[in-house]
Amino acid sequence: MQHCHTKVSTQFASKYLQQLCKHFAHKVTVEFDTTIGRVTFPGGLCFMLAEEEGLSFFCEAYVDEGVPRMKSVIDSHLIKFAWREEIAIEWQEGLPDPLPVDKLPSLKEFTVQ
Repeated sequence: MQHCHTKVSTQFASKYLQQLCKHFAHKVTVEFDTTIGRVTFPGGLCFMLAEEEGLSFFCEAYVDEGVPRMKSVIDSHLIKFAWREEIAIEWQEGLPDPLPVDKLPSLKEFTVQ
């Protein structure tokens, strides 16, 4: 399994999480509320966490091209939805240590090796 994560600084984290999830729900399985999103992409799984200081993404790919594809889809859509502000998306390989399972218990679903 391949993993990646990022945190995007924004005051509109909940708004963007909901926009992304509603949009993705037209094509893939999505579960979300105002602070947590779970998107099952064809090549992997992505969790989103909206907090006061920003929007975090945690991704796990089941296939080799899964990580680059998820990054590309998330980047292009987030940039469109956040057109009113300049956002920086800097992905990091792997997952943060420790995982924020206290804020996002569903991260326990990831296969961490």
